Amino acid sequence: MQSAWNVPPEGLSPQEMTAWKAALDRVGEQYQALMEELLGKMAPSEAADSVYSDMRQSFETAAQALVNNPTLVWETQTRLMQDQWLLWQQGMRSLAGEAVTPLIQPAKSDRRFKDEAWTSEPFYLALMQQYLLFSQSVDELITSLDGLEGNSKRNLTFYARQLVSAMSPSNFISTNPEVVRRTLETKGQNLVDGLSRLREDLANSAEGINVRMTDRQAFGIGDNIAVTPGAVVYENELMQLIQYTPTTETVFKTPLLIVPPWINKYYILDLREDNSLVKWLVDQGHSVFLISWRNPGPEQHDITWADYMQMGVIGAMEAIEKACGEKSVNLMSYCVGGTLIASTVAYLTSTRRARKVKSVTYMATLQDFRDPGDIGVFLSESVVQGIERSMQLKGYLDGRSMAYTFNLLRENDLFWSFFVNNYLKGDVPAAFDLLYWNTDGTNLPAATHGWYLRHMYLENRLVEPGGIELDGVKIDLAKVSTPSYFVSTKEDHIAKWNSTYYGALLPKGPVTFVLGGSGHIAGIVNPPHKNKYGYWTNEALPATPEKWLEGAKAQEGSWWPHWQAWMTQNGYADTQKKVAARTPGSGALSVIEDAPGRYVRQSIPEVLGEALKGASSE
Repeated sequence: MQSAWNVPPEGLSPQEMTAWKAALDRVGEQYQALMEELLGKMAPSEAADSVYSDMRQSFETAAQALVNNPTLVWETQTRLMQDQWLLWQQGMRSLAGEAVTPLIQPAKSDRRFKDEAWTSEPFYLALMQQYLLFSQSVDELITSLDGLEGNSKRNLTFYARQLVSAMSPSNFISTNPEVVRRTLETKGQNLVDGLSRLREDLANSAEGINVRMTDRQAFGIGDNIAVTPGAVVYENELMQLIQYTPTTETVFKTPLLIVPPWINKYYILDLREDNSLVKWLVDQGHSVFLISWRNPGPEQHDITWADYMQMGVIGAMEAIEKACGEKSVNLMSYCVGGTLIASTVAYLTSTRRARKVKSVTYMATLQDFRDPGDIGVFLSESVVQGIERSMQLKGYLDGRSMAYTFNLLRENDLFWSFFVNNYLKGDVPAAFDLLYWNTDGTNLPAATHGWYLRHMYLENRLVEPGGIELDGVKIDLAKVSTPSYFVSTKEDHIAKWNSTYYGALLPKGPVTFVLGGSGHIAGIVNPPHKNKYGYWTNEALPATPEKWLEGAKAQEGSWWPHWQAWMTQNGYADTQKKVAARTPGSGALSVIEDAPGRYVRQSIPEVLGEALKGASSE
């Protein structure tokens, strides 16, 4: 069997030898510089060290379980040896010119082995099958392993998957046919460019490597993304409030306030004109307001969850009342913004101000954290303690660390594919607005994030009556009578729909639950004109998500029109009580600046650079 590293029989010409030597010299220089830079980052933070410790413990626990089950070890080894024998036989037949059927093939969704050489050339076919058989053996071994308590098997599965994914032959220069061809074609320039890009990305990373996913120069906030017209009409230390310019002559009397997450930035809901949820809502006749959160630094270390509620949501509602003269709003929230809204509505209920909210919409929102999915691997007691210690030292959690963690939930698509393209093949990432947003992260204040991880993920207190206390007020989601609309997505890997569903069972008021197709982003940002993904509806709310899905009806297209019908048919957006369109600045609040405002433009390096300058000048 031969790889693609083939040298012509006559050898290389002097010019080619010179070109190769120059490229190898540049590779050596880049590699030496990379090693020096890596040495400066080798000491892990408290948070990273706690993850490594948890990983070691998972593998030690697995090893002990294997010692107690020698039969399983023997069966796995025997099956793997049988597979290797069959693979050797297949290789001999293939070398003899016989057409053979692969013993194992990658899943259709696995893009690592799409190149034709993986199936047409015996060397690469053998490599791919060897790897896939090994990967399959590891999966089967862990699945069959008994004696692992609690979340131990979930953690072991996740950590083992990370190691197996990293070992893929597609991730190495000499065993990836596309990289081999590119290296020969460019005489190694792809490796020079790739190492240079790797060094740049490493310098812009916090923990691990934040791989470059897109051409960041192709986009500008307010230029070609986040361009729905509007103005900032209110701001404080924590947020700016944007009021959008109406596109209809009349609007619904009750304003709509959108509360996005503060992990990443709001403009995923206003990415471009043809898929902007914000623009679509404006076009439906809503007076749309939106919170644009500040990108915090060390100075905001003591901002709490209650501050996000008071200065954020309640502060925005009070500002809207000044701008429109309306005492109540409809609330729409997304991800952790929804968790904040759930606690805010419960707080308003406990303080007898529930009428300030006519309806509330939760998009991909966890309220019951009993099963957070793979992200729970990073949220054990020991890991959370490590994160808390790290945040106590810095005053914040670096958003780049959070982004790296989320990318590992889908490591092959969101890490290794870019690793291969950027660093091995030397490609320049394509311009993609969604990935621009994905890499435009935000820091998280220490006080808020530590409280959130412990009270929600670790202790699941939000579902307990009186389990959460905000500004001296104990809250209870079961007492909330505000009409609620929950929409989750079937393939969500961040807020699993069969976990978000349990949140819909908590309020005592009327609840509608809808399940969209696709994942955390695409299933929510799903404009009607594309007629994609579909959604499921079921008027009943049985005790389990599985029962709900059994009785649900599949619907075509986007869930957006279904939500609008829910709003109008129930009178939360009353078609009989429309008023003249409200333009920013026409009420008691003056325009501060045009949308999208300053806060959304704050990048992590800028925020931390400003903070460091301020600290050094004192």
